[in-house]
Amino acid sequence: MKIGRLLLRVVVGGFFVGHGTQKLFGWFDGNGLDATAQGFEGLGLHPGKANAIAAGAAEAGGGALLVAGAATPLAASVLTATMITAIETVHAKNGPWLSKGGYEYNVVLIGAVLALVEVGPGALSFDGALGRERSGTGWMLASALTGALGALGARMSRAPAPAPAASPEADAGGGEPQSS
Repeated sequence: MKIGRLLLRVVVGGFFVGHGTQKLFGWFDGNGLDATAQGFEGLGLHPGKANAIAAGAAEAGGGALLVAGAATPLAASVLTATMITAIETVHAKNGPWLSKGGYEYNVVLIGAVLALVEVGPGALSFDGALGRERSGTGWMLASALTGALGALGARMSRAPAPAPAASPEADAGGGEPQSS
């Protein structure tokens, strides 16, 4: 199964790299950092720019680690955290099915990266070549738990939306403009 694991790492990791660089740099028909930050603000992810950088870096960096077969448990944990956050902020309200904007695809990606941790990146990987492959059920569970804790940390660290500025009319009395 040397080729199968390599194929799974390259496909899943490669798409994560692409998705992350869409956010960060606008590559592959992406929106780029400023538009992504604005979109994140609209989703309640404040501050939008910091969250966009974190999500893009996690996806691009985690995806690159996955492709290389390097630090697979770390890659899986950051990718899992990002996907859990996407489920929570965008997809959960739509139910499970992708056809309705649901979380089906995100769950499949989480399953794929965690399965790669359990079986290991394989001989055709950076860690395999160095003889330092970290795999097995314990590593998979640790990656899942770390990913869940990362998503929880991201949720708890979100800054509240700035309060709307009070208008001068509202300060003048009762919220209605004063006539002279």
